[in-house]
Amino acid sequence: MISASRPFIQLIASVLVTTTALLTSSGCDRKPDTIKLGEFASMTGKEAVFGQNVNKGTRLAIEESNAAGGVLGRTLELITEDDQSKPGESATVVKKLISRDKVVVILGEITSGRTLEAAPIAQAAKIPLISPGATNVEVTAKGNYIFRICFIDDFQGTVMAKFARDTLQLKRVAILSSVSSAQSVGLAKYFRERFTSASTVIAAEQKYSEGEKDFRAQLTAIKAAGADGIFVPGYYAEAALICKQARDLGLTLPLLGVDGWESPDLLAIAGAAAEGCYLSTHFSPESKAPVVVAFNERYQKRWGISANALSVLGYDATMLAIDAIRRAGSTDGAKIRDALAATQDYPAVTGAITFDANRNPTKNAVVLTVKNGTFTFVQDVSP
Repeated sequence: MISASRPFIQLIASVLVTTTALLTSSGCDRKPDTIKLGEFASMTGKEAVFGQNVNKGTRLAIEESNAAGGVLGRTLELITEDDQSKPGESATVVKKLISRDKVVVILGEITSGRTLEAAPIAQAAKIPLISPGATNVEVTAKGNYIFRICFIDDFQGTVMAKFARDTLQLKRVAILSSVSSAQSVGLAKYFRERFTSASTVIAAEQKYSEGEKDFRAQLTAIKAAGADGIFVPGYYAEAALICKQARDLGLTLPLLGVDGWESPDLLAIAGAAAEGCYLSTHFSPESKAPVVVAFNERYQKRWGISANALSVLGYDATMLAIDAIRRAGSTDGAKIRDALAATQDYPAVTGAITFDANRNPTKNAVVLTVKNGTFTFVQDVSP
């Protein structure tokens, strides 16, 4: 029998102690230092203004929460992925956030099309996804882990149809919609259904694809149809050009838009052509509600610019996610999902949030107009 020397035994013992310590420090028993929230947004590309504004609100929420002590005794960490405003990228980056980064909640996207891409992935992984602004009605139908904090398109379409008919007294409205946007297709449908009556008609319907630059043929057809207004349920990049080209063709009628219009770029590109146009959206910084005034002050101090609906929606979605983690007392996806579903009268900046059985909130809409180069409040519209 070979006997081990004392130095050899001491060496083996030291190795075992060190190995055990390493395994313990990196093993499952030790909680991670941070709670990771994943965000996917269009930080670059055609709709970069959307993602950048939402991200500012999201980051402000994370910073304020960490300054107040985090959640469950841990610091929050935001991991943002850029989907580049491109179809297909959302699925790729959300898979990374879930499988590699191990996030416990997904925040995003602001657009319906990219949210619809990502939702089945989050659902399959049982990771809650909260969209700040995807209004297409099919978004939350993708599964019981999918939530949104905005109103949905059937309401938004109804708001603009009612506003066109009752407030503007329009009788013959044309629709110019995008065939490549799920949101635009849905909004055109709901507007058409709500506006058409014995005394009001859809004068013409024209289509375009996102990325187009020339809308003169469609606008010429609308002019020939004798329309007294045009509903354009699209995003700011195309809407700004449509405004300019409509005015160039002598169309002085009002153009009506949706939340996808709300961007400083629309004002910069369209210039005077946007004056007198209207859009529905989720928030007006002109509100005198104390929660809005306080948020505006904090946002202005942090970023040096005024808040808009996109930044507020990003903030609200993030704060709701943090609140749900706190109420769940856990970072387990199923427990967070249950806490979100049970949300009642959460005091968001954009209005109190209570989820219905389909994980949609009941929210007011706001109608804005472009006046003197700025978005100006016109009226609140309740469901």
